[in-house]
Amino acid sequence: MTDQTETETVGQFPNTSPSTPLAPVVLTRLVWALFVASLGALVARLWTEGGWTVAGLVAVDGLTVLLWVVVSFFSGIVHSYSRRYMAGSEHLTRFFARLSVFTLVVMGLVAADHVALFGAAWLAMGLVMADLIGTVRGWPQARTAATLARRYFLASSALLGAALVTLSWATGATTISAILANVAAAPEWVSLVAAGLLVLAAMVQSALVPFHTWLLSSMTAPTPASALMHAGFVNAGGILLLRFAPVVTVDSTFMLLVVAVGAASALLGKLLKAVQSDVKRKLGCSTTGQMGFMIAQAGLGFFGAAITHLILHGFYKAYLFLSTGSQVEHTSPKKSATGTTTLLGGVVTLLTAVAGGVLFALVTGKGTHVDSGLLLTGLISLTTLHATWTTVRNTDLQATVRYGVVPLIFLPAVAVYAGVYTAVTTVLAGVPLVTVPTDLTPVHGVVAVAFLAAYVAIETGLYRRSHRLYVALVNASQPATGTVLTSTEEYNEH
Repeated sequence: MTDQTETETVGQFPNTSPSTPLAPVVLTRLVWALFVASLGALVARLWTEGGWTVAGLVAVDGLTVLLWVVVSFFSGIVHSYSRRYMAGSEHLTRFFARLSVFTLVVMGLVAADHVALFGAAWLAMGLVMADLIGTVRGWPQARTAATLARRYFLASSALLGAALVTLSWATGATTISAILANVAAAPEWVSLVAAGLLVLAAMVQSALVPFHTWLLSSMTAPTPASALMHAGFVNAGGILLLRFAPVVTVDSTFMLLVVAVGAASALLGKLLKAVQSDVKRKLGCSTTGQMGFMIAQAGLGFFGAAITHLILHGFYKAYLFLSTGSQVEHTSPKKSATGTTTLLGGVVTLLTAVAGGVLFALVTGKGTHVDSGLLLTGLISLTTLHATWTTVRNTDLQATVRYGVVPLIFLPAVAVYAGVYTAVTTVLAGVPLVTVPTDLTPVHGVVAVAFLAAYVAIETGLYRRSHRLYVALVNASQPATGTVLTSTEEYNEH
């Protein structure tokens, strides 16, 4: 744990004032009111099975109302948490204003239909997030981190803008709905160029390798802003790919490229996390890996699975960030309690993983045909295997208890995930190409082998035996040098 993370909790109540500004209270209530209104919109959407449009500017569909609910809920949690976390800070009012503006911009983005409105919302989302990263302007490190993030976000906006201009020129349309309706008539090379630009914009925004540096350099952001960033902002890449699915899926070979890009980031994110000692940086590397997995799901043609993943990952990562302070202990390192494992334990975890994959396939119908759904189901099994094996090894309970509890915990968890996936797919009905499974290819086989090999390398500690690989991973996960806080006094001054 570095001084930066340790002292953030210690110094979170500087300059305490007996008076409480009105803005945090009002804005928090406003965001929760938006959440209630979003729930109403979701119910209305399910009840009427229709959408709403406003003069070619806004189009509200299943994706819009679903994300309204998710975004407003996460924002409400962050607003409520920040009222105590930022109490007494000289940046309090500005911080809350940025949080609220960010929430409104994202809600506008997912509803925008006109390309100019969509592009402007994407740009504004990045600029506001960069400002949140640099909340404490008294820190040179915070200013540097904000500047770095802003450059990445401007690049992402430029890529998206080029894609939107290309599609608008090729189709003669100025709204996203009209572009998607006419994209099939556009020359294939034009669609491929636009698709490549869209994927690059998504990679930058979602901090995929090699664009992950901005995320790992953003640790100067207050913890509530980090939670919103990791639980919401980085998910924009998956949302972008689903919104433009008819463009991204124009060519099966291009879809394989998306799978490869996502899988590479997922694997590298996992390896980068394995060499970290700082809590926040572990979470950052984890986010890079999880976003890669989300993009890989989109490349497999399961955009609904990508949206499900970003929602559940958002809940999980928001919880982890908002609870990081409680994990800080000023104690000497000690070995964690680890239970012994036996052949029976290995058999139980393997059978649980296989049963998890079968259960997912039965509930969702994915993996029951010879297509990319098999790889998706296989990855679910591998994830279950990792979770169960970690539990068996790191839970200090009697062996028979551990082996008996594992399937009772993880199989219901897989069922819940599959149920959420099914529910999300239902809400997304009417959105173009939510599920577009592709034929299996040797590339899918390579991806499956790579995931399995990475899992074995991490579980056995094989990556530690290569000094060159270990050093390469450590170097690849370093934030920009100008963004690192090394002095406790710098933290406490602000």
